[in-house]
Amino acid sequence: MARFTLPRDIYYGAGSLKELKNLKGKKAILIVGGHSMKKFGFLDKAVNYLKEAGLEVETIEGVEPDPGVETVMNGSKKMLEFNPDIIVSMGGGSAIDAAKAMWIFYEYPDFTFKEAVIPFNLPTLRQKAIFVAIPSTSGTATEVTAFSVITDYKERIKYPMADFNITPDIAIVDPDIAKTMPKKLVAHTGMDALTHATEAYVASLHSNFTDPLALKALTMIKENLIDSYNENEKAKEFMHEAQCLAGMAFSNALLGITHSMAHKVGAVFGIPHGCANAIFLPYVISYNRKACEYRYADIAKALELKGDNEAQLVDSFIEYIDEMNDKLNIPHSMKEYGIDENEFNKNLDFIAHNAVLDACTASNPREIDDKTMAKLFECTFKGIKVDF
Repeated sequence: MARFTLPRDIYYGAGSLKELKNLKGKKAILIVGGHSMKKFGFLDKAVNYLKEAGLEVETIEGVEPDPGVETVMNGSKKMLEFNPDIIVSMGGGSAIDAAKAMWIFYEYPDFTFKEAVIPFNLPTLRQKAIFVAIPSTSGTATEVTAFSVITDYKERIKYPMADFNITPDIAIVDPDIAKTMPKKLVAHTGMDALTHATEAYVASLHSNFTDPLALKALTMIKENLIDSYNENEKAKEFMHEAQCLAGMAFSNALLGITHSMAHKVGAVFGIPHGCANAIFLPYVISYNRKACEYRYADIAKALELKGDNEAQLVDSFIEYIDEMNDKLNIPHSMKEYGIDENEFNKNLDFIAHNAVLDACTASNPREIDDKTMAKLFECTFKGIKVDF
């Protein structure tokens, strides 16, 4: 038996933020990231909508990129003091991921972080509150997923939490909010969405329910990401929906080692998550193709790429990703990104070992061990072709 889980309600389209006015409850706590939501007026708008719903409102502001355990625990303490029955998070993936984790420890204060990062090990949520997610970026799709990524800075490890319990109850996918993204963020989040859809299509738990979502997301990304990067307003709206479709796919099909690798270099070297995914994806496809070449060929066909056989189609797909990175000013290797070679070599065994242990590795279509992962990382650092 398999499972397919989504939020109960997804509200989308320009102005859908106003759905906050229809929430039913007594108290709402609103979690946001940096200053952009306040700067562009969305924080005040959301607070006012919640108050129109008759809710008492408290806020948690300033969630950092790559939120840490301390941020999560401090937020859960504030929730325990305020006792909300609705948790609303608005912002990028970091703000929503942090709020998901806060939710866990709000409902179960004695639960530990080490217990929470064991995949599908959470106790039943919604004993105290429901969760509403409102993304401000077009990439992570955390508003519809069963995932949250939290960094343990003491261990220098990003931990992906995976459990259907943390799938939001309501997602509000309002493109007006995402139109505030700077160009570099458009590029990184767009390639994150492309990676989500690609990995979902080849992941071990892909199904007839997830495949159409992944392929539709990929075709929409091909048609709209570059135009979105070049400030086309309609393309930005389509990208906001495409990333959501990709999220629905990977939340249920799961992911692969592109994400495992990105999680670990993000914690150690500070490479933004979407940028790391964009760098690693062509190398991972070259590694995985021995296990599932026909699946990547399916993607290439859907994108109308050239090729007379599966091998040629997969080559075309890799070339397409490289071309996207060129157009989006994303480097092709870790060295090109600016990572120091001595620092890379010093940390290689550490990131390789922890990437193998990452929750996303289990659903990768081809198995990998520490030695092979280190070899793959070396290819991504130097820009060497993967032929093993």
